[in-house]
Amino acid sequence: MYCFSRMHNRVGILLKNVSKSKEYVQTFGVRGYRFTRKDQRPQQLHTHRSLDLPTHVGSAVCIGTGMMFFGIAGVYYAMEPKAAEVAEVPSEESGPLLPTVPESAQYLLIGGGTASHSAMRAIRKRDPTAKILIITEEELRPYMRPPLSKELWYSDDRELARQLIFKQWNGKTRSLFFEKEGFYSDPSELSSLESGGVGLLTGKKVLSISVKDNSVTLDDGSIVKFEKCLIATGGKPKSLPVFENHGNKTTLFRTAADFETLDSLTDGIESVTVIGGGFLGSELACALGHKGSKSGLKVTQIFPEAGNMGRVLPEYLTKWTTEKVRKEGVDVITHSVVKSVSEDNDKVQLSLSNGEKIATDHLVVAVGLDIDTKLAASAGIEVDETQGGYRVNAELQARNNIWVAGDAACFYDIKLGRRRVEHHDHAVVSGRLAGENMTGAGKPYWHQSMFWSDLGPDVGYEAIGIVDAKLPTVGVFAKATAADTPRAAAEATGEGVRSEQEAAEPAIRVTSANVDSEDFGKGVVFYVRQKKVVGILLWNIFGRTGIARKIIHDQQEHDDYRELAKLFKIHKEDFEDE
Repeated sequence: MYCFSRMHNRVGILLKNVSKSKEYVQTFGVRGYRFTRKDQRPQQLHTHRSLDLPTHVGSAVCIGTGMMFFGIAGVYYAMEPKAAEVAEVPSEESGPLLPTVPESAQYLLIGGGTASHSAMRAIRKRDPTAKILIITEEELRPYMRPPLSKELWYSDDRELARQLIFKQWNGKTRSLFFEKEGFYSDPSELSSLESGGVGLLTGKKVLSISVKDNSVTLDDGSIVKFEKCLIATGGKPKSLPVFENHGNKTTLFRTAADFETLDSLTDGIESVTVIGGGFLGSELACALGHKGSKSGLKVTQIFPEAGNMGRVLPEYLTKWTTEKVRKEGVDVITHSVVKSVSEDNDKVQLSLSNGEKIATDHLVVAVGLDIDTKLAASAGIEVDETQGGYRVNAELQARNNIWVAGDAACFYDIKLGRRRVEHHDHAVVSGRLAGENMTGAGKPYWHQSMFWSDLGPDVGYEAIGIVDAKLPTVGVFAKATAADTPRAAAEATGEGVRSEQEAAEPAIRVTSANVDSEDFGKGVVFYVRQKKVVGILLWNIFGRTGIARKIIHDQQEHDDYRELAKLFKIHKEDFEDE
């Protein structure tokens, strides 16, 4: 009993010490207390010269007590947090924890653009408890791209614009981001969300897709398994070989970061030159011209075509458009390309094919998009050699459990043949359809998506189908009024992003005849192939792409295009009741 009492006391003291020192607990097995014999007399066990007991009784007591001692200490040790576990908790100085990459996702969306966001919304609509993971290379949550070259540049509040908040042409304020930051769930918690959710991994790149394992490998080595996968990676802006050694003086415009960089950079320079006369190049030239009208920034635009958007508009309209761009303060140089580039005293010296030499502080190259098809090899997806992009079937499916949407999808149009489209509305519509089909809808892609471009708040157009300047065209025009501008269209509909207006299009009414005009203030241009309309451009006419879509879908032969133009009500008398 004395042995038991002394051991009980020592266990109590030991446990108190254990609570103070983890090291003591970890070395407990080495430094534990022992029983010792003080002499060798047979049949006797002496402990600290105290009570004598028969050997077998003392041994039993001490063994039992020792087992109790080690048992209590072992339980206490097991309940204590391990040193390694404590070490994993970062200090406040180490910064916030990065999102943990989940092992799997029910729906995996590769890309953080419009197509991916549209697919996410479609999936959640059909499958409210869906668990969706979005992986994007950008550091920002998904956002819309059109305002980057349009409204953001025309905001009177520059600080607001740099927060990626802009005013639409109707004056309403809007964020560039599709969703608020709190909308997205922590990716590591996605699998445990009973009601579903959307996880977001930013700054991550998918390097490969395994169709066999239904998994992707990220650039940090992580592997994520999926049930359904969407590729919506879009592309990267093209450059030209002549600018390769002048990256510090060149901006390839595509992302929100590019907008922030260019906006800030043009605050401190005297001149900027835009290379390219397409949609993006012309929009940026007008936007920078608007900025230059207030700051004194000199803006030059150079391209090989006869006029702005010369690959889309008929020649007479592209020349008229170029004069409008010049009125925005832009020095437009047509029929020219840059032959050589050098740098001298912080200036970029450009030698043009027409013999001109231009000195500028900075270059903005807007000459198209290189579609990102790096995942094709690992996933075994065919890349279209003519159109570019991943070839998909009518349901936008590329492989089993893999779909493609947006700029990267090369799809088959049952009316116009195989196509690939690089516009916002196509990203919205194809993303939505892909999302629906990922949840089992099985719908074919038949929609004729529209696209639009604004050269400031007063000149803009919407188009649908194959709009190519190489095709024969027929145009019917009228004099524009104050109501025939992008600004007026936004005020009337309440929306500046045109793809959102299609549900509110007016019914078709055919009324009295009209006469076309040489004034290109507003009008409609029909693009014709074998007497059938394959594309329609609405110049300063807004919200009527549904009518254009029906004309292309019907594929009827037409002889009187003035009569056909009545459907778009370009003249005042078209609005009168019959």
